[in-house]
Amino acid sequence: MASSAASLYLDPQIRDWVLFPITLVMILVGVLRHYVVLLLQSPPKKLSRAAIREQRALMRAQILRTTSANSPVPPSVYRSISQHLSQAFVDGTYLKDGPPKGDAPSAPPNPLTDPSQMDGMMAGMKTQMVMMVPQMVIMGWINFFFQGFVLIKLPFPLTLGFKSMLQRGVETPDMDVRWVSSLSWYFLNFFGLNGLYRLILGNENSADSSRDMTTPFAAAAAAPQAPQAQDFNKSFKAERDNLEFAEGLYEWVGKDVETRILKKYGRLS
Repeated sequence: MASSAASLYLDPQIRDWVLFPITLVMILVGVLRHYVVLLLQSPPKKLSRAAIREQRALMRAQILRTTSANSPVPPSVYRSISQHLSQAFVDGTYLKDGPPKGDAPSAPPNPLTDPSQMDGMMAGMKTQMVMMVPQMVIMGWINFFFQGFVLIKLPFPLTLGFKSMLQRGVETPDMDVRWVSSLSWYFLNFFGLNGLYRLILGNENSADSSRDMTTPFAAAAAAPQAPQAQDFNKSFKAERDNLEFAEGLYEWVGKDVETRILKKYGRLS
């Protein structure tokens, strides 16, 4: 008795009207999804002058203390800058909303009342919808029109462990593992077209299927979260302590530079 793999022949119309259309539709949908995501992305909002000043003050303190062990700043200037920043952090001079009123701790900012945070969350939801809806529509289309179709035979041998992955929707336990069903062809394209998308659209494209998730809960977890609002009052107080600690480690790079130069060039024994 001849094996089912040897006696199975495919109509060429399956290749022309099922295999190629599924592949072409998935490629076009991926390219379209990339450009739709680009259209939905809103330009970044400009920060106010006070907010930029707040961030730059914290950055100045971080740069000052990280270079304290080999600082190019002379001792008098270093201590003057360090003390000025420490006092400004205590007084809340650089806070964009001004110094905190009273001794009560400030409540953490509510992202639901911040327009920039809401815009970020809405952008993440829109992106996830653009990612999920086309794939759900394509899967429904394949299940409705091409359920049970066998499309292609792979040219290399495989073990039986690949049968459940390559023959979804085809309940034939005796068929050769190398035959691929229509639904399995969809999943192979879903994860296998990423290299083509990178070639066409570049590495930072929005059509990469590896970023998609198959469940709503996983998609919500993988959605880009809006950046959390930073409490600069606490950051300034912590940075003040770091500046005080860095003063004990301060070492000026120009200390005894004359003696070191003379020793290097042999003018001083």
